[in-house]
Parts: sequence; structure tokens; C-alpha cells
Amino acid sequence: MIKRPDTNAQRMKRHKRVRSKISGTGETPRLNVFRSEANIYAQIIDDVSGVTLVSASSLDKSIEGYGGNVAAATEVGKLLAQRAKDKGIECVVFDRGGYLYHGRVQALAEGARAGGLKF
Repeated sequence: MIKRPDTNAQRMKRHKRVRSKISGTGETPRLNVFRSEANIYAQIIDDVSGVTLVSASSLDKSIEGYGGNVAAATEVGKLLAQRAKDKGIECVVFDRGGYLYHGRVQALAEGARAGGLKF
């Protein structure tokens, strides 16, 4: 019998390891990424007060088309950066959520950088 590895459990293990090293503060909040098969979600979180400051996803009305591709991830990054600028956030700490920095996660990060966020 072939046993498939539990990839989400492996991702959660990586995410836990990354989160032990980084944390968002009031000055530099944490940019968290969650990637599902069909969509991508991003939040900017202040871990000290436990509050989500800004969020964006490929489900937003301003993002058209399929949400599970690199183009949508780039648009989510730009939208998140614009909303963060409106709230006065310029610098963040990037939390890739246990995912590899490749594909949609990388596209979201580059879109956020193109939108003006620094990390």
C-alpha cells in the first residue's frame, strides 16, 4: 500500500519553526500568507496586540479572474500594499507560512514590494 505524506502537517511544522523566530510588532507588523488551491490570502498582523491590521485576498471584488495563479497573487500583493499605505504601514516582516518562497508566494511578495512595502 502506498502511503502519501501529509503535506499540510509538514507545512505546519515548517510554519511553527518559522514563527518561533519572527513576530510582528506595532512598528513592523507581520505579513502572513495563506495559500489554498483556488485562492491566496494575505494579512498584516500586529502580534503584540493580536490584531489584524490589513487583509487582502484573491476573493476581493477588485481582483478579477481565477484566484489560484501567479497573476492573481501579484495583484493581491499590490492591493495589500495599497491598503497598508492607507493605514500608514511601510515596513513589514514577511511570514511565508511554511510554504516555499516560490511561485504564488514569491509573486505576492514581489507585488507587495512593487506596491511600496519594505521587507
